[in-house]
This record gives sequence, C-alpha cells and structure tokens, in this order.
Amino acid sequence: MRSLPEADPGLPDLRSPIRFLWWNARRQAAPLLTGIGFATLWWLVQALMPAVLGKGIEAVTAKDTSALLRWSAILLGLGLVQAFTGIMRHRMAVYCWLAAAYRTVQLTTRHAARLGATLPRRLSTGEVVSVGNSDIAHIGGSMDILLRGAGAVVAIVTVTVILISTSLPLGLLVLFGVPLMAAAVGPLLRPLHRRQHRHRELTGELSTRAADIVAGLRVLRGIGGEQVFSERYREESQRVRRAGVGVATVESVLEGAQVVLPGLLIALVTGVGASFAVAGEIPTGQLVAFYLYAVFLIGPMRTLTEAADRITKGHVAAGRVIRILSIDPEMTGGTGESDGGVLRDSLSGVTVQPGVLTALAASSPGDAVAVADRLGRYTDGDVTFGPAELRTLPLAEVRSRILVADNDARLFNGRLRDELDVRGGATDDQIGEALDAACATDIVEALPDGLDSVVSEAGREFSGGQQQRLRLARALLADPEVLVLVEPTSAVDAHSEARIAERLAKARAGRTTLICTTSPLVLDRADHVIHVQGGRVRAEGTHRELLDGSPEYAATVTRGED
Repeated sequence: MRSLPEADPGLPDLRSPIRFLWWNARRQAAPLLTGIGFATLWWLVQALMPAVLGKGIEAVTAKDTSALLRWSAILLGLGLVQAFTGIMRHRMAVYCWLAAAYRTVQLTTRHAARLGATLPRRLSTGEVVSVGNSDIAHIGGSMDILLRGAGAVVAIVTVTVILISTSLPLGLLVLFGVPLMAAAVGPLLRPLHRRQHRHRELTGELSTRAADIVAGLRVLRGIGGEQVFSERYREESQRVRRAGVGVATVESVLEGAQVVLPGLLIALVTGVGASFAVAGEIPTGQLVAFYLYAVFLIGPMRTLTEAADRITKGHVAAGRVIRILSIDPEMTGGTGESDGGVLRDSLSGVTVQPGVLTALAASSPGDAVAVADRLGRYTDGDVTFGPAELRTLPLAEVRSRILVADNDARLFNGRLRDELDVRGGATDDQIGEALDAACATDIVEALPDGLDSVVSEAGREFSGGQQQRLRLARALLADPEVLVLVEPTSAVDAHSEARIAERLAKARAGRTTLICTTSPLVLDRADHVIHVQGGRVRAEGTHRELLDGSPEYAATVTRGED
C-alpha cells in the first residue's frame, strides 16, 4: 500500500482553538487581506454617501445647479464603486469561507489517515462526522466575517472622525456610544459559548447513536430491539433540542440587541442633531447627513455583533477539530530496514515461515485477533520480521509489506473496480483472477455494469457473505509480501468455503500467508497449522496430525467440548 501523506510541514502547534483560527487565516493571508481591502472600501463608500447627500441638499437649498450636478455625479460614482467593491467583497468572502472549511477537512482527513486504528479507539463516529457536518461551516464563517468585521471597524472610525470634524458633541456621542454598546453585548458571549459547546457535544453523541442504529438495524430487527433504540434516540434527540433552544435563546437576545442598541444611538444622534438644527447651529443638509450617518451605523454595528457570534462559534468548532488533531498515533515506526523473512510474535510464540500458507486456530477468537494485530503492528508487541524488530521499521513500510484483512474492513462508495483495485494498477485479468480465487465472480456478473457498477456506502446492496468475498478479493489483489486474513470465510456457505480454501491456497502459493480460522475446510488446505490456547502456542503440525494428536485442537475445530 502507498504510504500515507505526512502532516503539513508548516503546521505549528495547533493545540488551542485561537492558534488554529490564526493559522487558518495566515494560510490564506493574500485573499483575506484582499477581501478586507474590498470590504473596507465598500464600507467607506457608504460612509461617504451621507456627506455627499448633505452637500446635494445644501445645493438644492442654495439653488446652485452646477453644485447639484457635481454632487449628483459624485454620488453616482460612489454608487458604482460600491456595487463593484460589494461584488468583489462577497466573492472573496465566499472564497475565504470555502478555503478555511475545506482546508480544515483536508487537515483532519490527513490526520485521521495517520491515526489509522487509533482514531476509532479514541473518538466516537459521531464526533468525527460532526466535524464535516457543522464545524467546518462555523470555521469558514469565522473567516468570512473577518472581511466585513474589519471594514466595519474602519467605517465606524471614519464616521466618527467626520462627525467630530463637523460637530464635536455628535462625534463624541458616537465615539463613546459604540464601545458602550459593544460592552453591553459582551456579557451574552460567555453563556452563548458555553451553550454552544454543550449543544455541539450532544449533537456528536446523537450522531454516534444514529450511526450505531443504522449499522445494526438488521440485528435490531432480528431481536426486536427497534422500539427500545427508537426510544433512546428520541430521548437523546430531545436533549439536543433543548440544548439548541438554549443556544437560540441567547442568540435571539443577541439578535435583538443588534437592533435595539443601534436604534437607541440613532435616536440619540438624531435628537441632538435636530436640536442643533433648530438652534441654527448646523444647516438642514448637515442634519440630514447626521441622520443618515446614524442610520448607516446600524450596518457596521450589527456586523460587529455578528462577528462576535460567528467567532464564538468558530472558536467552539476549532476546539472540536483540535481535539482530533491533538491525538497522537498509538503506533509509530523507526528508521530500520529488513529484507523480510520469518515473522514471529514472541508473546504467543506464533511463527510464520516465508512462502508458507500457515493457519492459526485459536480456542478464543480474541486470541487470534490479538496475534493478527501485533503481527500487523496495530498494537504494540515483541514481533520480529526477519532479523529486525517490527517496531524499528517505518510504519508506512510495515503497512505496505504486511496486510491484515479482517471482517471490520469496509467497502466504500464508488466504482467496484476502484474498491477492489485500491492501487489503481491492476488489469482486468488480474482483477478476474482475484475474484475467481475469492469465489466472487458471480457477484460481479450479477451487477448491471459489472466492475463499473457503483457501490453504495458500506456495500449495503451486498449480503454479508458477498461483502466478505469481495473484501477477500481486494486483499488478494493487493498482493502484499505478507497477508494475514482473519476469518475470511466465516459468513459464506460450506460449498463456497471449500472452493475458497482450495483456490486461496493456489493463489498464495509461494507467498507468506497466515489465515486465522477454525474452519476445518480451510485448515485442511494449509501447509502448517498452529493451535493457540490461552494466548500461547500449544501445538503445531498439519491439520490431520493435530486432529489425531491434540484433543484440545480437535475440540476447537470440531466445535466439541473437552
């Protein structure tokens, strides 16, 4: 198998959500700064429009036609600039949203591939799925709001400067009013963050429950447990609903504050400006401009409140992503080398000779799985591969040379040809030979498009026995140096099992193979059989020799009792 891609060499320590968001922003610094530039210009143009309108009204009052035409032309130009910068700001915002979201997907997917078997042991399925369902959207949204948020700050500063230069009291009113409103919103952010975090946790747990129910639906129906699990799912979904209502409660207050607080500022600025106009301290045109400035400030201030909300959500989502990125692989490799040879597990005493078809019959299925995991370096153990210890070899090399195929392997969505030929270099004849060895030719022939038929998620259209045969064909097609099969025929009928046993021996002739099974049909075809009981090798020989000489082995493979 091909080695997995390493993590981004420029990736810093991302063990805090703030660092992760900052790293994501730096990775798209150019488009982000370009978008901030367009957003700033977009807001500035809008901030200048009230002043231009005020000048136009003064020109009308003074009956100055040339001045009216001049200010009208300036207003038209500002409108055109606003339209252009608005389009470009939105384009850059969408680009930054998508870049941040899918960069997060790529990062987590790459790390999940590096973790391998470690990931399902440390995190639930729902936790990982929720990253792709909701967290990437919130992380992307936190990048999107940076554009308008930065421009909104510049717009508020610009309006404040204009108002101060025109009327010091009005300017100071806006200068102190905006920070006070931002401070008034601050106390809402902490409970919002806490409730969003709780809602996110419950959503992940519910996704895990749903995945478990879907995966085990056939079993649930067989034992009549549908109603029980349906009630459990309903209870958990109600907890998620209540948590969502709690989040919505705070968000609704925050949304209301976005309207009420700017409205109060507008009323105050308009009232003070009107009193100045009545007193003759400012002309009518400036009063209109002040009112328009106050109305305009609603946009930037609501944007700042929205930025607080989105960045809070992005912070929560980044924390969930960090939880995945902070997991280290349980298995690591070294820099050693090995030319191959005997594969030996010292803990159990299992020895797999090169070029030999070896079978392992364990009294307890868990013992066989434990040996296979150690031989494939999915769990740590004192295993040697030729003269070298397995732990000293690079992990990518171990994965490419030793393939462990068990019944937990999945068929993914896509063309069946691609599902079987994972390396993409096999010919139709080679695929046909692997299918024939696994007695899976009839499965492909029954499909409408043969190998080009599209397989649904987890191969749902295939029965358990068909999936097992297709997984076996995929393992044979990979043609590793050492192949470890765990119960490859447990779900097929006796007739198919006998044919698979015969063809499997021919397909792997001269290559190192270990089959963990208690099937007499498969054991009889093996060159060498090892009996494991209590985690240790108890007897070795051919199948028939062990039947005659080891009562424990005979009891294991014939399903008898001691």
